[in-house]
Amino acid sequence: MEDIINRRCGWAGTDELYTKYHDEEWGKLVTDDKTLFEFMVLESAQAGLSWITILRKREGYREAFCYFDVNKVAQMTSEDVERLMQFNGIVKNRLKINSTINNAQLFIAIQKEFGSFYQYIISFFPNRQPIVNNFKTLNQIPATSSESDAISKDMKKRGFKFFGSTICYAFLQATGFINDHLEGCFCKTK
Repeated sequence: MEDIINRRCGWAGTDELYTKYHDEEWGKLVTDDKTLFEFMVLESAQAGLSWITILRKREGYREAFCYFDVNKVAQMTSEDVERLMQFNGIVKNRLKINSTINNAQLFIAIQKEFGSFYQYIISFFPNRQPIVNNFKTLNQIPATSSESDAISKDMKKRGFKFFGSTICYAFLQATGFINDHLEGCFCKTK
């Protein structure tokens, strides 16, 4: 066990929830739109907060947002917003709740235009391939990239909220479009 801890990206620490997320999800390519929508919602909710805060509320977000059924979320109403403002399972931020509904509607529009949200995201990458970086230390990992800049700029133009370049980069890392597992991390070669 000590060996795995020594061979894991340093940001994962020792919190069981965080290490499970690092080991089983982070950096693995996601092609499923439902999961991409989930990560978009969670990353947007994280703005200004720590990721562990959102991870600890993940089940609450699933419950609050129809288990990330984008069509159901897109149809949520002001009554739903008021109900969610009383729900302790999520971060109770009216702007973020409203943006989730707004972003769901725009997510569907992208699916219609591109065939899937995955196809939209991958279209921003050279040769439509994910990027694998080879960083040795955490301080080498950037907060943004040319891809996150372009995607967030395009999404902002389309009307998305809470999805600037830094949030977009975190989304791309989480969903494996950019693999930033450090050299020596046991997940790097999985």
